[in-house]
Amino acid sequence: MHADVSRIPLLDALKAIACLSIVLHHLAAYGPMSEIAYPLFPGLIDGFYEYGRIAVQVFFVVAGFLFAGKYAPQGVLLMSRPIQAIKQRYFRLVIPYLAALTLAIGCAAFARGLMVHDSIPGAAGPLQLLAHALLLQDLLDQEALSAGVWYIAIDFQLFTIAVILLWLARRIQDRHPKLKAVGQSLIAGLTLASLLVFNRENFWDETAFYFFGSFGLGVLIYWASNRQQHGTLWLLLLVTMVMAALLVDFRSRIAVAGVVMLLLGLARQYSFMLEFLPLPNFLISVGRISYSIFLVHFPLCLIVNATFFHFFPAEPVTNAFGLILALGVSILGGALFFRWVESNPLTRAHAITA
Repeated sequence: MHADVSRIPLLDALKAIACLSIVLHHLAAYGPMSEIAYPLFPGLIDGFYEYGRIAVQVFFVVAGFLFAGKYAPQGVLLMSRPIQAIKQRYFRLVIPYLAALTLAIGCAAFARGLMVHDSIPGAAGPLQLLAHALLLQDLLDQEALSAGVWYIAIDFQLFTIAVILLWLARRIQDRHPKLKAVGQSLIAGLTLASLLVFNRENFWDETAFYFFGSFGLGVLIYWASNRQQHGTLWLLLLVTMVMAALLVDFRSRIAVAGVVMLLLGLARQYSFMLEFLPLPNFLISVGRISYSIFLVHFPLCLIVNATFFHFFPAEPVTNAFGLILALGVSILGGALFFRWVESNPLTRAHAITA
């Protein structure tokens, strides 16, 4: 394993596939272009609309895997100041996110001048802006200013819960040295509770508890594949956990999370697959800028939607081309946003020093 687990080609490829699937889902779900082009390929649009959103589970499993590798590779939290880590995570997510929201507000205003459509967010109010900045928009029942922004709030909640659980476990083990694997037990317990309880109730879907099953599987598979002894046994136990959750209540999102978990576990058991598996450079590049693409794709797609609807309101072939163009604009816009905002030294400095 390389020290920097975030720069592994297989992980980048998985993030790229998930990111592109989500962009295509939003193109199918929002905006008039997909409605106008629908007669040309109804099955394809229905497929992206129905199943594209499940790809977000890939992000959660990969996020858990990366979290374990960076913050607790042996199951014990490395940091002694969890609040500092949580603050850094917040600013790492929120600085580019707020820049993207500014873009989204401007693009929505432009789109409202070209068309009237349910996919265009309304004008932002002060409380709405504050709720978004604090990543509380869903918990406070505020209309989203851009598609998919709920994910950033859930990502932050997952990180915070995992850090707190492992910090508590470290404190317990400091006081009671004979206790072993407290952190692993807490993470496994909440993962199981999410898979069997929280993820089955829509009441919890605005909180991290609903998604912790997928995130926890990523954490647990890292730890399981990190064991030199009985690694295969632990892998089988995790597969059994997923199968039990599916037998209790089959959910395609959990099945996808289980497949990704198994892929990462097997790849890490055979490290050449994880680090040196030949993969298209395009996927690796898209994976590395996936967060930026995720942040800016909806406002950019909104502009393309509004433009094509304004000038070509009843031409399916032209609007089908518009869908392809919107995908390309999303990738290009994400690449520019990554260079100018997400990877900007000032952005990183604010996150590190927060």
